[in-house]
Amino acid sequence: MIRLSLTFVSAVVVAGWQGAFVAPGTPWLIAHRGASAYAPENTIPAFLLAAEQGATFVEFDLRLTKDGRIVLLHDDSLERTTNVEEVFPDRGRAEEGGKPGVRRWPLEDFTLADLKRLDAGSWFDAKYSGTAIPTFAETIDALRGRSGLFIELKSPERYDGIEKLVLAELAAKGLDRPGADPRTPVLIQSFTASSLQTLVTLGTKLPLHFLVSARDAGPWLTAEGLERLKAFATGISPEKTVLLEHPDAIARARAMGLLVTPYTFRSTAVQRFADVRAEMAHYLYVLGVDGVITDNPDQMPSPPAAARP
Repeated sequence: MIRLSLTFVSAVVVAGWQGAFVAPGTPWLIAHRGASAYAPENTIPAFLLAAEQGATFVEFDLRLTKDGRIVLLHDDSLERTTNVEEVFPDRGRAEEGGKPGVRRWPLEDFTLADLKRLDAGSWFDAKYSGTAIPTFAETIDALRGRSGLFIELKSPERYDGIEKLVLAELAAKGLDRPGADPRTPVLIQSFTASSLQTLVTLGTKLPLHFLVSARDAGPWLTAEGLERLKAFATGISPEKTVLLEHPDAIARARAMGLLVTPYTFRSTAVQRFADVRAEMAHYLYVLGVDGVITDNPDQMPSPPAAARP
């Protein structure tokens, strides 16, 4: 087992392909789709709660509507987290090769005006009735000065030009440069390497993380794989189980100047540990990752006394 000596600082300077940028001090507390254990995911209430619970960053998913507007949604369809079946009962699609009688309501069939008619909160709890799917701009306005933005481009290969649109929205808000607003740091991540490469080609200097699933980890976490991804990323966000199987990858990434922020820590899916707080503590203070992506930001563990400044 690898044990790293940790230093807790108010800011960290990371040297990457785009030069040095100043980021919030590690370890980072990254609220997955907001405080999604306690409020409906990818909504303003979940984001504000995450900020109240001390999140360094709020993580959220971006997709495009039928009319090309940037909105927040994890799935590629609307039925799991909205009442779309009630509002638009005739617009469901039978999925090719899917189960008989099962229909889906793909996001790409709906405009922003359509989405604003939907309830994205009641599925989670009646007290969130009437909560809307937010736009990217609304999310920035809600979180600005409260928390950083940990932006995931979800399935960007489905949305031609989404990288340019996201950068344009950030520019309109004055957040397209590292350090533009120290109270609202910005980081972009994706599972799609070509999307991150597009962002580099477009000239962004913002930090970029490459999401690595357990299925795809093998080729990327080797020394050669990390060297390849360093050409378009400043960090990796691996599925957490990968790091238990390949703890050497953390030291290897760190040696290359890459930050490591694994996903997803949630109280409902803890294995090998007493609870999610103990699980996050192991990753942060034993394995030495730079941050954790969690549904439970209120369960962030304190550093061991020996590691405190």
